[in-house]
Amino acid sequence: MSEILGVDGLTVRLPNGAAVVDGVSFALRRGETFALLGESGCGKSVTALSLMRLLPDGVRVAGGAVRLGDSDVLTLPEREMCAVRGGRLAMIFQEPGLSLNPVLTVGRQIAEVLELHGGDQASVQAETVEAGGCSRARLDQSGEVGIEVEQRCIELLTQVGIPDAPRRIHEYPFQLSGGMKQRVMIAMALAGAPGVLIADEPTTALDVTIQAQVLQLLRDTQAESGMAMLLITHDLGVVAEMAHQVAVMYAGQIVERASRQQLFTQPLHPYTRKLFAALPDARRGAAPLEAIPGNVPTPDAMPPGCRFAPRCDRAWALCHERAPEWREVDGQGVRCHLYAPEGAGREQGEAAGAAEPGFYPAPDSRSHTLLEVSNLQVHFPIRRGVLQRQVGVVRAVDGVSLEIGAGRTLALVGESGCGKTTAGKAMLQLIAPTAGSVRFGGQELIGLSAQALRAQRAGMQMVFQDPYASLNPRMRVAEILDEGMAALGVGGDSAARQGLMDALMEQVGLSAAAKWRYPHEFSGGQRQRIAIARALAVNPQLLICDEPTSALDVSVQAQILNLLRALQQELELSYLFITHNLAVVEYLAHEVCVMYLGRIVERGATAEVLGAPRHPYTQALLSAVPRVDGGSGQVIRLAGEMPSPAHPPQGCHFHPRCPQAMTICRETYPGETALGGTQRVHCHLYAESVGRAGD
Repeated sequence: MSEILGVDGLTVRLPNGAAVVDGVSFALRRGETFALLGESGCGKSVTALSLMRLLPDGVRVAGGAVRLGDSDVLTLPEREMCAVRGGRLAMIFQEPGLSLNPVLTVGRQIAEVLELHGGDQASVQAETVEAGGCSRARLDQSGEVGIEVEQRCIELLTQVGIPDAPRRIHEYPFQLSGGMKQRVMIAMALAGAPGVLIADEPTTALDVTIQAQVLQLLRDTQAESGMAMLLITHDLGVVAEMAHQVAVMYAGQIVERASRQQLFTQPLHPYTRKLFAALPDARRGAAPLEAIPGNVPTPDAMPPGCRFAPRCDRAWALCHERAPEWREVDGQGVRCHLYAPEGAGREQGEAAGAAEPGFYPAPDSRSHTLLEVSNLQVHFPIRRGVLQRQVGVVRAVDGVSLEIGAGRTLALVGESGCGKTTAGKAMLQLIAPTAGSVRFGGQELIGLSAQALRAQRAGMQMVFQDPYASLNPRMRVAEILDEGMAALGVGGDSAARQGLMDALMEQVGLSAAAKWRYPHEFSGGQRQRIAIARALAVNPQLLICDEPTSALDVSVQAQILNLLRALQQELELSYLFITHNLAVVEYLAHEVCVMYLGRIVERGATAEVLGAPRHPYTQALLSAVPRVDGGSGQVIRLAGEMPSPAHPPQGCHFHPRCPQAMTICRETYPGETALGGTQRVHCHLYAESVGRAGD
């Protein structure tokens, strides 16, 4: 296939002259996906922003070329670049919460892309104005868009799996969940029919069913239009499913490049091997994950010699003295002294200083109940008209019951928008429940006074999904950590608290000196680690973790999961783990609850539910999980979209999408049926079978 984008020797420098991207080269071909792997902070996103010419002030491209067809993107006048950006070259940004305009509706933001790059301008009837040298689309004064544009916006939102798209185009970003905002970003990127799509963590905030749908949409778009894609991700399962070529990046340099099959069957660089070893796997049992020690070096403090040497258990003297050259080994490119003539005689299996993995003792399954939730409901009123009369309710959480024992982990999984995060916030009383009971340590939380509730919250903390929105941008990390500790009297005086902060920063994989920096100076994954440190700072008994590893690469994820398991054993911590990463659930959780449209449809021990799912929805979730070994089976495609919680279907909420729906499913909601072991399910399929067995 012909080359559509070529990057040659790209070097990007910070204002102090340090190179954050150092001599990166690769090529994208039509209809192919090139994946860029690496830890947070290694320069992947800066590489992507360089291609789009969207670098922050002071950060500059110091060398290299970026060829898009016959043009060098880096030398185009800004007026011409505006026509390229969003059209021939589009990008899905890593953090949709910061990329979407908070004062424009979703429909207006997608319409702007269509009016700039949507093809038939006569039918769209777009006006343009000159703004800073760029031709920018302008909507009419009423803020409305044409019928054709509106219909196309609805089609794009439907394609990326947003339910009730005709209503959603009139909503603002703050009214959408994190996963929905990510899908809006994907729709905006595809609206201009780009020749090259740069996808920076495009599936981070998506559950597995929507992820499968979006990935299939990207594959179909590639097949129809020949679009090339640069995929930046930490999800090796997505890479195994999507990529044709893969490059592994570390500390601003590409250290290995190969085809997907070569990389996954025979990784060469020690860093690549450690990334694979850090993946969570239930087969590891109680053994900790193989986390990579230390951190990616900062651009202004690069070590001499090989940049990975300080963290590599196979390094020797030469690695600390001289930088390795790029070499071709059996069709794979690698930057490592092991494959140089002077490294050929070294023992390939040695691991100097490598520690034997420890084991976490199994928790007592008979531990006392710490959190007990019964029939929890959270209904939001729908108001319309001048007088804002209530005309309905959104049943975000509609009768959730669960228990979490001391020292136990309960995972809550389900599609984006099913009510998982709302349920977690309601348990913590950050959202007032409509009905139900929440008992923490035997104390009823619903109805408590503000002062009494404050005392209880010392034992319950939450790690939020979006670290960008949950960290105060005007406070240094030390101030963020100190705020909660001082308010709850944790850690003694200021000097003692500083020592505790240093230990916390090291525990979550950051240097103690980083506590004097502001949140905007960290990458997304590093910010998530700060959010976890803040939650742990007040010594809670229960952590409600809302997608705590979604923004983390696999090596940092391994550090965090090891930390959470170690703290659980040491402090008898309990976790409510809200996530869409079923590999993490399989490794970390003791029990799992599967949630759909505000209700739990299946629950039980993790091994039972994930090993033999019984509810058709759970089966669809598990079938959509991409696997690193490439052995994914047939994905169960669910019909239609998740219904709106404002208008849940009569009977079983899942029946409009269920391939096994029966007449009774449309009439009555199924009761709970106990299966073998701890597994329980709300499904007429099993209620009927139980009834027949008893006849």
